[in-house]
Amino acid sequence: MSNQIKLALADDELLFRQGLRAILAREKEFDVLFDATDGQDLMDQLRNNDTLPDVILTDLKMPELNGVEATKLIHKEFPDVKIIALTSYFSKPFIVNMISIGAVAYLAKNSSPKLMVKTIKEVYEKGFYYDTQVLKFIQEGLLNPSEKKLKSNFDTTYFTKREKEVLELICKQHTTNEIAEALFISPRTVEGHRNNLLLKTESKNIAGLVVYAIQHKIVDLDSKF
Repeated sequence: MSNQIKLALADDELLFRQGLRAILAREKEFDVLFDATDGQDLMDQLRNNDTLPDVILTDLKMPELNGVEATKLIHKEFPDVKIIALTSYFSKPFIVNMISIGAVAYLAKNSSPKLMVKTIKEVYEKGFYYDTQVLKFIQEGLLNPSEKKLKSNFDTTYFTKREKEVLELICKQHTTNEIAEALFISPRTVEGHRNNLLLKTESKNIAGLVVYAIQHKIVDLDSKF
């Protein structure tokens, strides 16, 4: 199937990794390219594989090279590959750190298979997937003193009205087609606005754009737009 989502997995626990692969293999939309035993194995396979995955699910606590360091390397060497952090540690500092270094979603190891499948599809379609709790963590935890100063002096005329509307809908995890329908514009126009937003914010991907918007309080996630 040509439109399958290509996946890679990394976890040092063999039983968990094989179980994860078995669950994903049941989904017709997924194609698991390979699995890795640790971060170093993951990097080696990425560098030597002709086909790159669209999405990687990686454990964070692994020998040799852990998932945190692997995420940093992948974000630098393979910026188009999206990373879902898979871990037992669902704490605010840990989540904030993972997002700040390039993870576009965060999945607890005790999540249901249904949520895992949903998260992968959301990440593939929209570029990120943050639930309400994670968005709250970003709002509370990513503002350092210099960023707070920047936020207070932020020029609200930097973005056009339409760009702000598109940005708000992106942050609320709408697809390109959904945004186009809501704003009565074409998907191509939405993509143009999104590219402008990435350039203006100097964000490398949609997840970075969302973090930027929340940091600077450009969007109101509680509004019913």
